[in-house]
Amino acid sequence: MKVKISIKEIRKYLLKEFKNSLNKIDQATVEQWVRDLVIVKTFAGLRFQEAILKKGAEIKKTNYRLAEPDEESKGIDSYIGDIPVSIKPHTYELKAALPEHIETKIIYYRKIDDGIEVDHGEIL
Repeated sequence: MKVKISIKEIRKYLLKEFKNSLNKIDQATVEQWVRDLVIVKTFAGLRFQEAILKKGAEIKKTNYRLAEPDEESKGIDSYIGDIPVSIKPHTYELKAALPEHIETKIIYYRKIDDGIEVDHGEIL
Protein backbone atom coordinates (compact mmCIF):
# COMPACT_ATOMS: atom_id res chain seq x y z
CA MET A 1 0.00 0.00 0.00
CA LYS A 2 1.39 3.37 -1.01
CA VAL A 3 0.63 6.46 1.03
CA LYS A 4 1.33 9.99 -0.08
CA ILE A 5 2.55 12.43 2.58
CA SER A 6 2.55 16.07 1.65
CA ILE A 7 5.52 18.37 2.18
CA LYS A 8 3.26 20.48 4.38
CA GLU A 9 2.60 17.51 6.69
CA ILE A 10 6.29 16.67 6.84
CA ARG A 11 7.22 20.27 7.71
CA LYS A 12 4.53 20.37 10.39
CA TYR A 13 5.83 17.15 11.93
CA LEU A 14 9.49 18.27 11.81
CA LEU A 15 8.65 21.64 13.36
CA LYS A 16 6.73 19.93 16.16
CA GLU A 17 9.67 17.58 16.83
CA PHE A 18 12.11 20.49 16.77
CA LYS A 19 10.02 22.42 19.32
CA ASN A 20 9.86 19.32 21.54
CA SER A 21 13.63 18.96 21.35
CA LEU A 22 14.19 22.61 22.27
CA ASN A 23 12.07 22.20 25.38
CA LYS A 24 14.34 19.36 26.55
CA ILE A 25 17.56 21.41 26.40
CA ASP A 26 18.75 22.50 29.82
CA GLN A 27 21.95 23.88 31.33
CA ALA A 28 23.38 20.41 31.95
CA THR A 29 22.76 19.40 28.32
CA VAL A 30 24.53 22.51 27.03
CA GLU A 31 27.46 22.04 29.42
CA GLN A 32 27.88 18.40 28.35
CA TRP A 33 27.71 19.32 24.67
CA VAL A 34 30.31 22.09 25.08
CA ARG A 35 32.58 19.81 27.13
CA ASP A 36 32.35 17.09 24.50
CA LEU A 37 33.02 19.54 21.66
CA VAL A 38 35.80 21.59 23.23
CA ILE A 39 37.62 19.12 25.42
CA VAL A 40 37.04 15.66 24.00
CA LYS A 41 36.69 16.24 20.25
CA THR A 42 39.18 19.09 19.99
CA PHE A 43 41.77 17.22 22.04
CA ALA A 44 41.27 14.01 20.05
CA GLY A 45 41.36 15.94 16.77
CA LEU A 46 44.64 17.59 17.69
CA ARG A 47 46.18 14.25 18.66
CA PHE A 48 45.00 12.74 15.37
CA GLN A 49 46.40 15.73 13.49
CA GLU A 50 49.81 15.30 15.06
CA ALA A 51 49.93 11.58 14.22
CA ILE A 52 48.75 12.26 10.65
CA LEU A 53 51.38 14.96 10.12
CA LYS A 54 54.15 12.84 11.56
CA LYS A 55 53.27 9.90 9.31
CA GLY A 56 52.84 12.10 6.22
CA ALA A 57 56.23 13.71 6.80
CA GLU A 58 57.76 10.27 7.28
CA ILE A 59 56.28 9.05 3.99
CA LYS A 60 57.48 12.16 2.13
CA LYS A 61 60.86 12.03 3.92
CA THR A 62 60.49 15.63 5.10
CA ASN A 63 59.42 17.64 8.11
CA TYR A 64 56.10 19.15 9.17
CA ARG A 65 54.92 22.20 11.02
CA LEU A 66 51.65 23.64 12.25
CA ALA A 67 50.19 26.62 10.43
CA GLU A 68 50.48 30.17 11.71
CA PRO A 69 47.23 32.02 12.54
CA ASP A 70 47.21 33.91 9.22
CA GLU A 71 47.63 30.59 7.37
CA GLU A 72 44.86 28.99 9.42
CA SER A 73 42.51 31.75 8.27
CA LYS A 74 43.09 30.44 4.72
CA GLY A 75 42.07 26.89 5.70
CA ILE A 76 45.64 25.60 6.17
CA ASP A 77 46.13 23.39 9.23
CA SER A 78 49.79 22.64 8.68
CA TYR A 79 52.57 21.98 6.20
CA ILE A 80 54.19 18.73 5.23
CA GLY A 81 57.45 19.91 3.74
CA ASP A 82 56.35 22.92 1.68
CA ILE A 83 52.89 21.50 0.95
CA PRO A 84 50.04 23.28 2.77
CA VAL A 85 47.50 20.75 4.02
CA SER A 86 44.16 20.71 5.74
CA ILE A 87 43.27 17.69 7.86
CA LYS A 88 39.61 16.71 7.92
CA PRO A 89 37.53 13.77 9.15
CA HIS A 90 36.13 11.58 6.36
CA THR A 91 32.67 12.99 7.05
CA TYR A 92 33.85 16.28 5.60
CA GLU A 93 33.88 14.64 2.16
CA LEU A 94 30.15 14.05 2.51
CA LYS A 95 29.50 17.73 3.16
CA ALA A 96 30.12 18.88 -0.39
CA ALA A 97 27.53 21.61 0.01
CA LEU A 98 29.51 23.40 2.72
CA PRO A 99 30.21 27.04 1.91
CA GLU A 100 33.84 26.65 2.98
CA HIS A 101 36.24 26.21 0.09
CA ILE A 102 39.74 25.05 0.90
CA GLU A 103 42.45 25.63 -1.69
CA THR A 104 44.98 23.32 -0.02
CA LYS A 105 45.55 19.60 -0.24
CA ILE A 106 43.20 17.77 2.09
CA ILE A 107 44.17 14.74 4.12
CA TYR A 108 41.13 12.76 5.23
CA TYR A 109 41.04 10.47 8.24
CA ARG A 110 38.57 8.01 9.65
CA LYS A 111 38.50 6.86 13.26
CA ILE A 112 38.49 3.07 13.45
CA ASP A 113 38.38 0.69 16.42
CA ASP A 114 42.13 0.45 16.92
CA GLY A 115 43.33 3.85 15.63
CA ILE A 116 42.80 5.98 12.56
CA GLU A 117 42.81 5.29 8.85
CA VAL A 118 44.41 8.08 6.84
CA ASP A 119 44.29 8.99 3.15
CA HIS A 120 47.50 10.88 2.36
CA GLY A 121 46.74 10.51 -1.36
CA GLU A 122 46.61 14.21 -2.24
CA ILE A 123 50.17 14.82 -0.99
CA LEU A 124 51.85 11.74 -2.45
